[in-house]
Amino acid sequence: MELSRVALEKEAAVNKTSLSAADLQRHMRRSAQALRCTVLKALLGASYRELSKLLAHSPFYRWFCGCEDFGVIRVPGKSTLQDYAHWLDAEAMAEVTGQLARAVSNEEEARRIGLENSIEVTTAWVDTTCVKAMVHFPVDWVLLRDGVRTTIKSIATIRRHGLCRRMPEPESFLSAINAQAMKMSAAGRKAGSKKVRKAALRAMKRISQIVEEHGRRYRNALDKDWKQTDLTRGQVEVILRRLDNVLEKLPEARRQAHERIIGGRPVANADKILSLYEEDIRLVVRGKAGADIEFGNSLFLAETAEGFILDHELRKETSPGDAKWLRERYPIMQQKSGGALCGVITDRGFDSKANREYLAELDHFNGLCPRDPAQLGKRSKNDEAFAAGQRRRAQTEGRIGILQNVFLGGRPRAKGFEHRQMQVTWAVLAHNLWVMARLPWVEDQSEQALAA
Repeated sequence: MELSRVALEKEAAVNKTSLSAADLQRHMRRSAQALRCTVLKALLGASYRELSKLLAHSPFYRWFCGCEDFGVIRVPGKSTLQDYAHWLDAEAMAEVTGQLARAVSNEEEARRIGLENSIEVTTAWVDTTCVKAMVHFPVDWVLLRDGVRTTIKSIATIRRHGLCRRMPEPESFLSAINAQAMKMSAAGRKAGSKKVRKAALRAMKRISQIVEEHGRRYRNALDKDWKQTDLTRGQVEVILRRLDNVLEKLPEARRQAHERIIGGRPVANADKILSLYEEDIRLVVRGKAGADIEFGNSLFLAETAEGFILDHELRKETSPGDAKWLRERYPIMQQKSGGALCGVITDRGFDSKANREYLAELDHFNGLCPRDPAQLGKRSKNDEAFAAGQRRRAQTEGRIGILQNVFLGGRPRAKGFEHRQMQVTWAVLAHNLWVMARLPWVEDQSEQALAA
């Protein structure tokens, strides 16, 4: 199994020693279980805790995941399942998905893994979308409310575990910030609303400054005198990281809110704080009905005629634009197809003079939808292959919907870009295995012999 091989190479590189035969067998079993459990999670759309319960209840799921089912039933707990989801890093997972793509595109390799025929990868349909992060719409004053809430909850946790410093009742700050937030919401756009909003923001800034001072005192006290509490050092570090993250961003959040609401001055997108909890999300302008602006990371997707996802990339930085992105990914798509790729079909966002010339130099099929409506009409009438490819492009929109809504469950419930990237890669792997399972497979020779 490719996943086992990559995992063994990673562990050997970390330990810098050769593994014993027993360790090799154990690691191969756990790698196989990690693959099957995480794929099953993506197929069911379940949480780690829900999947652990389903494994305990269902003999079929236990059989699929390779769990012991004799005597006492033992299934992986939610923590083990979460570890399985991070069994390999993003680079290693990309190698696994690439190996699978190359295998199914080769006739001999496809038959070796059981497929009746290889998957046709000469043409790819490409599109991009936004993988939304689990954040609310980043209104400036809401960031101040979030910062106060998180800081006060952390202070309350520290006090509950036995470390107190003089301050007003923590819950009073929550009441105060919520009252100002309601004033902001109620101001609307009626006459005099600007004055009301500015007054409310000034009050929110004062509350956040006071809470920030208390938060820093409690943060330093916890770091220094944590042994006076009943917390372990590991638990203390979790609280400290949460406080440090918010306390570091609160001053900039106040400045941003002041600039936009009181000063009436715009803030550059590159300098905006979109979330106090997610750093690597971007503002994605899509210009579509119901999705004019989205907050998350751009996803590049290339699928084959059978719906197999040949290539994908979740971008940490802002997207360079569809046209440039295609030019960057096309050589990688060719590599994953084993050199069989010889054409691409896209919407008009990918069309550019540079891309047309690039495909012409390679002598590959140009299925880029022209930006010029007259040119589009001309090609649709005179080029049947182009017209058929553009009609088929609607299925790629559906493919994106299946991946996002079924295999990712809408928005990935993962914090941090690296975790979202891993979740997307596992979703693509599970999706491709699901597509392969629906293709014709070679009949079992032993079954043929019994039938004869």
